[in-house]
Amino acid sequence: MTAGKLPTFVAAAILAGASVAYADTPGPDWMPKEQAIQKLGEQGYANAYLKADDGHWEGEATKDGRIYELHVDPHSGAITKSEPKH
Repeated sequence: MTAGKLPTFVAAAILAGASVAYADTPGPDWMPKEQAIQKLGEQGYANAYLKADDGHWEGEATKDGRIYELHVDPHSGAITKSEPKH
């Protein structure tokens, strides 16, 4: 790698690392994961698994015998995506 390209590469690597860290870290103003799982339970979902990803809680849960892929708003606990897995 040439000396002129090294600073660009380093900057890109740092930015990529920062975005990955953000994607997997709950924000300081997010409801706790346990509270989001409780809200899912109130809506009929069971066996929920959630993780922080891209600005929301993301995971899976079962409902009516099916497994669903879910996105949950980290502030309100509202489900923003609920799709059955194939």
